[in-house]
Amino acid sequence: MIPIQLTLEGLYSYQEPQKIDFRNLTEAGLFGIFGSVGSGKSSILEAISFALYGETERLNARDKRTYNMMNLKSNRSYIEFDFINYENKKYRATREFRRNSKNFEDVKTSNVVFYEWKNENWIPLEHSNSEELIGLSYANFKRTIIIPQGQFKEFLELGATERTNMMKEIFSLQRFDLQNNVSTLNIKNRSELDQLEGQLKGFEEVNEEQISAQKELLKVEQQRFEDTQKIFKETEEKYSKLKSLKDEVELLRQKKTNFEQLTLQKAKIDLLATQTETYDRTFRVFTPLISEKNKLEKEISDQQKNKEDHSKTLQQTEIQAENIKHKLIVIQPKYDALPESKVQENDLNLILQMLKFSEEIEILKERTEKGSKKVKEVEAQQKSIQQKIEELSKSTELLKPKKLDSNLLLQVGNWFLERKKLSETLQLQIEKINVKKAETVKISEELRPFKINIETFKNDFKIQTEALEQQRKELSDKRNHLEVQQKLAHFANELHDGESCPLCGALEHPNIVEFDDVNSELNEIQKQIGNIEIKKENLQKQSLEIEKILDRKKIFEEQLKSEEENLQLIKNTLEEHIKSFSWKEFDAENPGDFEEKRQQSFSIEKQMDELNQQIGLEQKNLDKERENLDNYNKALEKFRLDEAKKGEQIKTNEANLKALLWIDYEKKTILEVDEIFTQLSQSNLATEQNYQQLIKEEKEISPKLAEQKTIVSQLEKRISELEKEVADNKDLIEKALSEQQFNTLDEVSQILIQKINVQETRNTIQQFRIQFETLKNSILELEAKLKDFSFNEEEFTAVEQQFKSYENDLKTANNSVVRISTEIERLEKEFKKKENLLKNLAQLQKRAENLKIMTNLFKGAGFVQYVSSIYLRQLCDHANVRFHRMTRNQLSLQLNENNDFEIIDYLNEGRSRSVKTLSGGQAFQVSLSLALALAESVQSNAQSESNFFFIDEGFGTQDLESVNIVFETLMNLQKENRVVGIISHVEELKEKIPVALNIRKDEERGSLIELM
Repeated sequence: MIPIQLTLEGLYSYQEPQKIDFRNLTEAGLFGIFGSVGSGKSSILEAISFALYGETERLNARDKRTYNMMNLKSNRSYIEFDFINYENKKYRATREFRRNSKNFEDVKTSNVVFYEWKNENWIPLEHSNSEELIGLSYANFKRTIIIPQGQFKEFLELGATERTNMMKEIFSLQRFDLQNNVSTLNIKNRSELDQLEGQLKGFEEVNEEQISAQKELLKVEQQRFEDTQKIFKETEEKYSKLKSLKDEVELLRQKKTNFEQLTLQKAKIDLLATQTETYDRTFRVFTPLISEKNKLEKEISDQQKNKEDHSKTLQQTEIQAENIKHKLIVIQPKYDALPESKVQENDLNLILQMLKFSEEIEILKERTEKGSKKVKEVEAQQKSIQQKIEELSKSTELLKPKKLDSNLLLQVGNWFLERKKLSETLQLQIEKINVKKAETVKISEELRPFKINIETFKNDFKIQTEALEQQRKELSDKRNHLEVQQKLAHFANELHDGESCPLCGALEHPNIVEFDDVNSELNEIQKQIGNIEIKKENLQKQSLEIEKILDRKKIFEEQLKSEEENLQLIKNTLEEHIKSFSWKEFDAENPGDFEEKRQQSFSIEKQMDELNQQIGLEQKNLDKERENLDNYNKALEKFRLDEAKKGEQIKTNEANLKALLWIDYEKKTILEVDEIFTQLSQSNLATEQNYQQLIKEEKEISPKLAEQKTIVSQLEKRISELEKEVADNKDLIEKALSEQQFNTLDEVSQILIQKINVQETRNTIQQFRIQFETLKNSILELEAKLKDFSFNEEEFTAVEQQFKSYENDLKTANNSVVRISTEIERLEKEFKKKENLLKNLAQLQKRAENLKIMTNLFKGAGFVQYVSSIYLRQLCDHANVRFHRMTRNQLSLQLNENNDFEIIDYLNEGRSRSVKTLSGGQAFQVSLSLALALAESVQSNAQSESNFFFIDEGFGTQDLESVNIVFETLMNLQKENRVVGIISHVEELKEKIPVALNIRKDEERGSLIELM
């Protein structure tokens, strides 16, 4: 997580809105937040934690958190925090809570909203789960990103269970908790095994012998089928010929019957043909004439109805036109007088303006008089402030020659401080080297009792171990031989005639072997093997102890070499530093004289600062008075200018009056004149609107009237044309009746009412005639074909019965072949399935054995704890890189067999001790190293390009040298793309950190944030 911006208001000591832009701070890589105790430094971190998680370190929900967090002078608390998460997405978290106006101690629960920056806009999220956005719980957020005051050692002192849970969350170690997965696989595998075993029970009778028997049976049935098929074919041929003759005789008899039926229908078909032709001729001649007659009659009726409707509309339109003309005659005189009335209306509007200007002029005169008095007061105050500033400036000028140059004092002071530090460091380094030499000699003495050659001792121990292993192997082989002999003796003693041998199964035992008792010899061999194991164990312990002593010796020798190199560097640095003294005003060997002069200069500088502050304050007051004076003068000038403008406007309006006189209305009130103006204006507007509306209606009704007259005329003309067309249609119908030999139109209607489908009826008649002729010709052909043949029914019946009998035999033989073939195919498929099932069964059984091993491996989250311990050891390794540097290779951090942290103290023979024995400063150093290592691992796990780390206090426990080492460590973090923030009141850090915020607490305004 990288912070972007934080806004605070009404929170703890922050009364006014305060904004922190972290972008300038994070660009520097290392920044600080400084201020006196209680100024509100830690409140910044609490605001970030509360904005994200709704939790704070100092207060919980039972502590009336919102009431106690809110500034006592505020009625609203607001936090707005912008940040970039591990996915490089930008988010905003806001929290707000307000005080109940009727109950001071009642502060409502905070309102929280999270936003995401998308498409150049803040889009509200549907949730406020910061863990989802940051990837850390509140507890782990405090351990890896923002470490609150007093909580720096929490991770170091966590219990094993809590630490394992923390590692699971941060590094997603729950993915290694495979117990449930293995259990699920085990259950699934067991279920599949049970199913396979159940399926195999149905295949117990399926074997190769059964398949072979069925194949032999199939050969016999196939031979029987072939014999039956030969006889069937001979009978089938004879039966087919007789059946064909019978079918043709039956067909001839059936066709003669059908022909007799068609002969009876022929007269009816001939009559239908005559009727169809008559209907078709009548339909084609009279249907168009009758349709035209009906169409003309309907159109005449419709046109007559339209004529009646439009005649009525014409009468109504004529009445409306007369009414509009009458209204226009009445309103015309009033409309003609409208221009003169509008002139009066305009004059009244000008007079109203003049009355308002007169009233405003009186007000401006009063304000001008008051402003003049205020200008005089401000001029007097400005003169007094100017005199005070001149007196303070003279005092400052008198002090300037007495003050030494600040840069000179800073350079010389740093030189003396650096010389003191180098001298102290030189003495400490000499003491460290003496201690290291003593420790190295002491460790060498520990090796004397072992009487070993350091170069070859490993190989010597290996040879001794291999010799012991060879002896143990020989004794083990001899023991195995004796155990077999002992077991055989037991079997021999248990043999009895008539009972089967457990080894070969024989019932007779003529020569039972006899064995000697070997128990005592076995016990002796077992004792010798035990002694060899003890010797091997002692050799291994001795080897490990020697290696441990040698490792300690190597570490101390490396430390001694490093310390001696450091000693030479310190000496060289001190010599160069002494040579660099170049200030003639001071004595390099007399730091007391320099300190006295510096204090005198600081005192003078403090007096000058106080005077400059007073001058600055008075200057601000002077600038403010000048600004006030300028504003008052501008206001007076504006009042005079407005008064003159309004007087000029009154004269202009009076000159523009055309019908009325100003003198007649000068003494009236604005209300009276406004009432007269309103009445006249409304009357003029009504007259103009009514006249325009009547003109518009007259223009609209004239074309409507002409249109209605035209429509009525056209309808009369169309009706006359239609009557002529009806007469013509009547003549055509009379002529057609005469030509078709009909007396009346009713006769035609009777024919047309039949609604005969001419085309369909003609098709029916044609098909009947084709069928009649075809059947007739077919009968003649069949009679000629059967002239020389005779059909015997008894012979046909006998052959038919013989055919059916052979057909049944053939079907039975075929079914038997098919049944046996199907059975063979089924058995082969079942046998193949059985083979596959047995193969799958073997795989599942093997998998069950593997799953049993995995179940034992992952039982009780043991594997997760094992992986957690690996991560913890890696953290130790990473933390020790910095911890060694901070402690000059004197201390190291490690995990014991219970996965608890402990300290290796190389100043005390490399022995281990509890982390609780560390001093406050050492605890801060190891906690800082661990926190940095943990934060780096979180950054690597989230694949983030950079990350943020905030430390609250802890530096007050360090001496000057340790502060420098810690600061050097933090500076190196910039090269690792880390952003580190420090909250402290340690002055040495304030001088070293390039970019910082200063928190200043004002008695009236509360905590204020300033960029240093």
